[in-house]
Amino acid sequence: MTGGTGQLRLLPWASPEGKPCYVAGNGAGYLSRLADDMESAQLELAGELLQEARRVLGERQWTAGELHLLTVDLAEALRSVHRIAVSRGERLHSPACDGLDVPEDEDDPPGARPSVEPG
Repeated sequence: MTGGTGQLRLLPWASPEGKPCYVAGNGAGYLSRLADDMESAQLELAGELLQEARRVLGERQWTAGELHLLTVDLAEALRSVHRIAVSRGERLHSPACDGLDVPEDEDDPPGARPSVEPG
């Protein structure tokens, strides 16, 4: 994916089959604005979850179930933040981001093609 006008942007959601979705355009369309809003919400939630994790771990009194739920939530937040970083890195066209990939879900066949949504 190349930088500049007309590039593909990795969206912060997946297709119903779990495949990455992209939007083509200059970033001014409805889907791009929706993606910006969703990324902002995901980053805010990740920050709140990080504060909660620090609180829970700082108290040193937790159950195995609480730690399991915290781990599941942290893993999901990290997945979202990683996806945002990859998307933004691709739009910056930085060589430092060339090695970053969005991990495919375990159910995806190898080499599954991404979904592209117009926007």
